[in-house]
Amino acid sequence: MTPNIEILSVGNELLIGKTLNTNAQWLAKRLTVLGLNVRRITVAGDDVEEIGTVVKEAINRKPAYLITTGGLGPTFDDKTLEGIRKALGTEIALNKKALEMIEIKYRNYAKERGLEKIELTPARVKMAKLPKNAEPLPNPVGTAPGMIIEHDGVRVVALPGVPPEMKAIFEESLEPMLKTLAGDVTFFETSLGVSGIMESELAPIIDKVMHDNPYVYIKSHPRGAEKTPHIELHISTTAKNSATARNHVTRALIQITETIQAKGGKTKPFKTKD
Repeated sequence: MTPNIEILSVGNELLIGKTLNTNAQWLAKRLTVLGLNVRRITVAGDDVEEIGTVVKEAINRKPAYLITTGGLGPTFDDKTLEGIRKALGTEIALNKKALEMIEIKYRNYAKERGLEKIELTPARVKMAKLPKNAEPLPNPVGTAPGMIIEHDGVRVVALPGVPPEMKAIFEESLEPMLKTLAGDVTFFETSLGVSGIMESELAPIIDKVMHDNPYVYIKSHPRGAEKTPHIELHISTTAKNSATARNHVTRALIQITETIQAKGGKTKPFKTKD
């Protein structure tokens, strides 16, 4: 059974449409490629009660991991760790390992700028205050450490919201754990461009192919209008090795291509524009 993962993105800027949630998109893609199953992506504002409620609800669903992004910085609106603390029913405490990481960062910053030192103000120390028993994750790019803590069988991971920092911590600290969790499971995907047949006509074809190929998932993405249809079919699967995954997708691709062409539609490999 493919392990389930949930993602929680924190930030008012996401809820008001100021910032596009590229972190969730990037994480979902990386997790899927690893062979893991992203079951839910949630967005919460910078509110301790709201974050705590969402984290608690996620833990009750028992994913293998809950990964949060955003809200780890030094400012008043960085409230993710306090929300996680509330959900876990624990305390926030100064984490010595996290503080050491931050001290080293500021010593390096001072050296780079030719300063004797940069003061560890309360706002900067705030980034080292983690839920009790949490393990800090080094931030290779920025200052605020990430964090991982296990509660009731769920590993809760907090990553910064700044994309380069989030990606760096994920790749250095989290991805090795997730690869171990996924084991030998492989994700494989391809896309097929379809024209000359309406999406409503495609629906029963997709149902039939998925019925005949139960390990494959097919999703249609309209790129035109119903009267002038141009559709991308995204075909994907996970399997215990790459050869099996490729075979599953290839079998479904051949069947759906032949069926569409028999009904007068046209198909060609679909290429997404950068």
